[in-house]
Amino acid sequence: MKGDYQDLVDEISALLGAPATLENRDFRLIAFGAHDSDDDQAMDPVRTRSILTRQSTAAVRSWFEGFGIARATGPVHIPAAPEAGVFRGRICLPVRCRGIVQGYVWLLDQDPGPGPAELAAAMEVAQRIGILLDQEAKAGADLSREFLAVLTAGRGWQQDMAVAALRVALGAAGEGLHAAVCVTPWTGEAPASVPGAAAVCVVPGGTGPDGADRSGGAGGDRTPSGRAPALAVLLRLRSTDAAAAAVTAVERLLPRAGAQGAGPRPVTAGVADPVRALAELPAAWGQAVAAARAAVAQPRLGPVALWSAIGAYRLLAAVAAEPVDDPATRALLGPAHRELARTAEVFLDCAGQAGRAAAALGIHRQTLYYRLARVEELTGLDLDEGEDRLLLHMALKAARLG
Repeated sequence: MKGDYQDLVDEISALLGAPATLENRDFRLIAFGAHDSDDDQAMDPVRTRSILTRQSTAAVRSWFEGFGIARATGPVHIPAAPEAGVFRGRICLPVRCRGIVQGYVWLLDQDPGPGPAELAAAMEVAQRIGILLDQEAKAGADLSREFLAVLTAGRGWQQDMAVAALRVALGAAGEGLHAAVCVTPWTGEAPASVPGAAAVCVVPGGTGPDGADRSGGAGGDRTPSGRAPALAVLLRLRSTDAAAAAVTAVERLLPRAGAQGAGPRPVTAGVADPVRALAELPAAWGQAVAAARAAVAQPRLGPVALWSAIGAYRLLAAVAAEPVDDPATRALLGPAHRELARTAEVFLDCAGQAGRAAAALGIHRQTLYYRLARVEELTGLDLDEGEDRLLLHMALKAARLG
C-alpha cells in the first residue's frame, strides 16, 4: 500500500513539476517526492519537520486548517508566513472520498504556478489517493471480529487459530511493526476509522488482558483494569522509535471517549511496546491495559501512558491483576483512613526521608511521626524494616490500580 501512495505522489509531482508530499488528515506524513532544489527557502522549518519527524505540530495543523482545507473540494493556495515557519506559499490539494477529507497533498507554490488543467489532472490523482485511504481505514474497521478474537481467545489452540485468522485478514500488512493500544472506559461502538490503524474493536467489560472473564458479577465495569469496556487499536508503525506518533494518534481518541459520557472515571490510554509478530499481540494487549491502569493510578503518567515509561507499575500490574486484599494493609486502605494512607505513601515515595515527606504533605515533622505511628498500629508493620516498607508501598500503589 505504501508503494501505491508513493507512485501516486510521484505522479502528481510530475504533473505539476514540483515535489509533493502526502499527509493523512491528522498531518502524519505518508509519502513525499524527491527534492533536489538549491533554493534554501524550499525546505522551510515546517516542511523539514514534516519530512524528518513524519508529522506536523498541532500549531501548524491549526494554522493550515484556518485556510479551510478540511472543507475545500479543490486546490487551496496558502500564502507564505515567515513568522509561522512557512517561507514559501503552498498549494494544498485536499484528498477526499465520499465527501470526507482523508488527507492532503502539499506542493510549494511557484511563479508561474500550475495552470487550471494541470491542477485538475492532479486533483484526479488526489481522488485516487482518497479512495485508497478510505479503503485502508475501512479494512481496519472490518477486521474488528478477528482482532477481538485474538485479544479474548485465551491461551492455547483457540488463540493460535485467532492469530492465524487475523494474519490472513491483514495480508501483507500483518508483516509490519504494530503497537497495541487500549483506550478506556469506552462506551458505544468503535469509530468508523482511526488514522494509522490496521484494526479496531471494542473489548467488552469483564474481559481481562489474557481473555479470562473478570466480570465478578456487578463489579464488571469498575475500573480500567480490563473490566471496563475498552477500545482496542492495532496501530501500524513505521519504526520502533515511532512512539511519539502513536501517542499523537491516540490522544485524538480521548475526546471521543470523554464525549460518550464515561462518567466519573478518567479516560486514559495505554500504548504497548511495538511488536512484529501477531502472536505477540495478546501480551502486547496486556501491556496496553496495564499502561492505561497506570495512567489512572498516577496521573503524571497519562492520560496516554507508554508501557515502557510506567516504571514500577509494570510489575504491579502483573502481580495485581485482581484487587489486592492483604490482611496487614486492609484496615489502612479503608475509607476511614485515607489521610493516613496518603501520608504513608508520600513518606515511602520520599524514600523514608521525614523532612521531604513533611514538606510534600505540608505538615509539621512531629505530625508526620504521629501519623506514621498510627499506620504501624493499624497494620502491625514496622516501617524501620525494609520488607515491611516494601509490602506497604506495593499495597498502596496496587490499590491505585483498582
